[in-house]
Amino acid sequence: MSGLVLKLSPKERVLVNGAVIENGDRRSRLAILTPNANILRLRDAIRPDEVNTPVRRVCYIAQLVLSGDVDPAEARLQLLRGIEQLSLALCDHDSRTQLTEATQGVLEGDFYRVLKRLRALLPREERLLAGMPRAS
Repeated sequence: MSGLVLKLSPKERVLVNGAVIENGDRRSRLAILTPNANILRLRDAIRPDEVNTPVRRVCYIAQLVLSGDVDPAEARLQLLRGIEQLSLALCDHDSRTQLTEATQGVLEGDFYRVLKRLRALLPREERLLAGMPRAS
């Protein structure tokens, strides 16, 4: 069987092509066979009030595409610009690898991969911002 397999906890919610689906009382597995289906676990979703850092802003744009709230063609340029800006600040090898993969995902229209690669940068961004002096 090919496709994406989702393992859902009890009462876990997932967004599939714009529809919110809630799991029942038991753990379950769903096989998504339709290629290019837009899927987002709501437990992983970034809420609008949490979009307060550069990486989160770019992640949020990819998330809006997956939720069906933004047209992929409209988001493509914003994502590429955002990734380019992030590459100016995140210069280590691992970050560059993640950003390159995210860029490739944008170019191929694989917004799930874009979100996954960008989310991998969140802990690094958090550490970098924690070490910065606070503005008063």
